[in-house]
Amino acid sequence: MNDWAKNRILLAPAYSPAEAARILSVNYTTLMYWIAGRGHRKALIELASHTPPELSFVNLLECHTLKALTVRYRLRMAKVRNGLEFLKRSFNTDHPLLDRRFKTDGVDLFHQESEESVAVNLSRGGQLTLKSIIDIYLKRVVVSAEGPVKYYPFVYRERANEPMIISMSPMISSGRSVIDGTGISTAVIASRFAAREDPKSLADEYGRTEEEIWEAIRWEGEYRKSAA
Repeated sequence: MNDWAKNRILLAPAYSPAEAARILSVNYTTLMYWIAGRGHRKALIELASHTPPELSFVNLLECHTLKALTVRYRLRMAKVRNGLEFLKRSFNTDHPLLDRRFKTDGVDLFHQESEESVAVNLSRGGQLTLKSIIDIYLKRVVVSAEGPVKYYPFVYRERANEPMIISMSPMISSGRSVIDGTGISTAVIASRFAAREDPKSLADEYGRTEEEIWEAIRWEGEYRKSAA
């Protein structure tokens, strides 16, 4: 079992479904299916709070990885569901998508016909294999001995060279987005920009680069709702 499995900060309710959908640039209905299920199909993720529904930092990162599997790689949901159950049993964890073993073993476990059979890698050729997509997503998550402690959301494109300027951590600003390495809120930067303050002046005031200021503005921008 993960050493961080009882970390209250990582597992505390922190994000509404609407907030999580915006952070992840994922369809709200899709997110609700992952965290609440539909009909007789159970949720894929054990939610931090059901009344009201809220995601923990760990839940947010689980959805981040699920997006790589289901939205980007388009794995069938039944295969993902079966794979997650297998990973839970194999790793003895409630959060297999964030287990450190998933990065090296997990991509070979989604086509396990039985516990006795040999796992078949799902990579199907083309520009991006399943493993390379998973790597792109997992590199946005920083894991320490305390568990997953920082997340670099995609600001514009979901690609390997997307800058890591905006970050989120449950230990900083209650898990809200900041300029990485600081406690400077992206929401505050964006609101001051909306009030017609000059980005260069903001950079000078906060002791940051103009690139960082502009990235905060981009992250909070309305266009992100359709950029995924």
